[in-house]
Amino acid sequence: MGSEDEGRKALVVFQGKSIRRIWFEDEWYYSVSDIISVLIGSKDELAYWRKLKQREPQLVTICHGLKMAAKDAKLRNADCVNTENAFSLIQSIPSQKAEPFKRWLARVGYERIREIEDPELAQKRMKEIYRQKGYSDDWIEIIAENSLWLRFSAEV
Repeated sequence: MGSEDEGRKALVVFQGKSIRRIWFEDEWYYSVSDIISVLIGSKDELAYWRKLKQREPQLVTICHGLKMAAKDAKLRNADCVNTENAFSLIQSIPSQKAEPFKRWLARVGYERIREIEDPELAQKRMKEIYRQKGYSDDWIEIIAENSLWLRFSAEV
């Protein structure tokens, strides 16, 4: 496996626990069993996943079976979800550990709706993100002006 391939497979750490992920069809896919393990703290996340699929069969339609390294280091098929569907999965899990994440999702959704109603809020958020990343105010203003020009020219 080349270094580019290795960069496309990685672990994500959430609350001190690893979640396996793999790059597939131009986006990240995450291990369902790992997400469940983090959110419910159970040793038998696969049994929980089976019960959850029975309770909410629509969850099966959001999964892809992808080969991932298992605990024994062998490649095995694992149910995986992309980022959007990971959010759906998390919302389906009744767990106190999932509540902070669910509140964060609700807050982000609310903020984006406000930005649709008032695009200037999105512009302010973009500038703040670039400031946090260490970009200069002059650079940020150039990017913001170009962004507005591109948006305006696309509408015309």
